[in-house]
Amino acid sequence: MAKFIDVHRGMVGITDEQLRQAHDADLEIQQEEGVTFEHAWADPDAGVVFCLSEAPDADAVQRIHQRAGHPADEIHPVPLTV
Repeated sequence: MAKFIDVHRGMVGITDEQLRQAHDADLEIQQEEGVTFEHAWADPDAGVVFCLSEAPDADAVQRIHQRAGHPADEIHPVPLTV
């Protein structure tokens, strides 16, 4: 499976608890699309959230995020890592 980084914008002021709730909402249904969300990071001042996942494709990642109520603004494949 491939790795993806997705970006959510417009989340100025997001708190630790809100980030955890959003991530948990993804985790609750991720298996339905064969996605594994591995980590999430947020910059509350810039209003940007980043998620790392492993999935069959970017569409599967987006479907989970949409169903969880926070569609991604961008999804980028990560074909190379060190």
